[in-house]
Amino acid sequence: MAEAVVDLDAIGHNTRVLAATAGPAGMMAVVKADGFGHGAVEVARTTLRHGATWLGVATVAEALTLRAAGITAPTLLWLYPPTETFEEVLAAGIDVSVGGVEALEALADAADRTGTVANVHLKVDTGMSRGGAPAEEWAQLFAWARKFENAGLLRVRALWSHLANAENPRNPRLLAQLDEFGEARQAAAAAGLEPPILHVANSAAALQLPQARFDMLRAGIGLYGVEPVPGRDFGLRPALTVRAQVLLTKRVPAGTGVSYGPDFITDRETTLALVPLGFADGVPRHTAGRASLAIRGVRCPIAGRVSMDQVVLDVGDLPVRAGEWAVMVGPGESGEPTVAEWAGWAGTNPHEILTGIGARVVRRYESIR
Repeated sequence: MAEAVVDLDAIGHNTRVLAATAGPAGMMAVVKADGFGHGAVEVARTTLRHGATWLGVATVAEALTLRAAGITAPTLLWLYPPTETFEEVLAAGIDVSVGGVEALEALADAADRTGTVANVHLKVDTGMSRGGAPAEEWAQLFAWARKFENAGLLRVRALWSHLANAENPRNPRLLAQLDEFGEARQAAAAAGLEPPILHVANSAAALQLPQARFDMLRAGIGLYGVEPVPGRDFGLRPALTVRAQVLLTKRVPAGTGVSYGPDFITDRETTLALVPLGFADGVPRHTAGRASLAIRGVRCPIAGRVSMDQVVLDVGDLPVRAGEWAVMVGPGESGEPTVAEWAGWAGTNPHEILTGIGARVVRRYESIR
């Protein structure tokens, strides 16, 4: 009844646009959260065919899913519990981000037990105050990394950080973060570390901030066709269309209550259309009264509350029939709402809209152009 159609040609196009800005180590395609809701395995394969050289995921499970699908490209993961033992990770040849000495020791211990060499990306906190070692811990982290590297237990493959805001290239905090990353590089060198890869740039930084590109960039939201810098168009193509079939229609008089409450009462005779997309499928519940779907390219507002499994659309006098497609989100070229519009209605960012598309919405892959 409902499907998310992923345009793999758009993913490939966006990969090429972003990869054209990459440094010598290339581009990491970030496919965490099941490829931002598009399907991690299919997205990974497509990006690797069009210029990506690395893959990035959040969790161990996400990394192992790629390996189980036969994808062998260099892959970095950055979130794991303190109890992680790393045996499967090392056996699968997955790189690990480390931002603290305890995690570094656990990884070195796993390498020793399994007779492997762990590939490590040392993460430094340059001002975002999330993951990564703060400046006062750099010397200790780098010293232990050098010790384990000399022992043959690990290889420091990269030094990296995460930018809090790359949308405004003149943002003083952004420039301060880049300066702090430079200080981290000096501290690593003082400890005898020479990581061949430096990476901090996300999609926004890759497209407009050359001084942040270093050796490799990490492309996330841009891969999926969402322009990362408000007000600028870099030629990215949205890759996702979410749509569902109208299940039934009914003509109702003025004064008819719709959905729970009812919060919505029709103010005229109109036609209502039932669509099997609800908040379990990614329609934000609090967008009722603001959001719409498109039928035949005509915007039809959601009438009443969003239910778990369905919404009701007020289609007015549009001669809608059961079986027609109601489009929740798409490129916007045929009148349908875009991801950016849904983000505005929901008071969030496009990332949340994309990753919120539920698992029961079947993903279908096409090469549309």
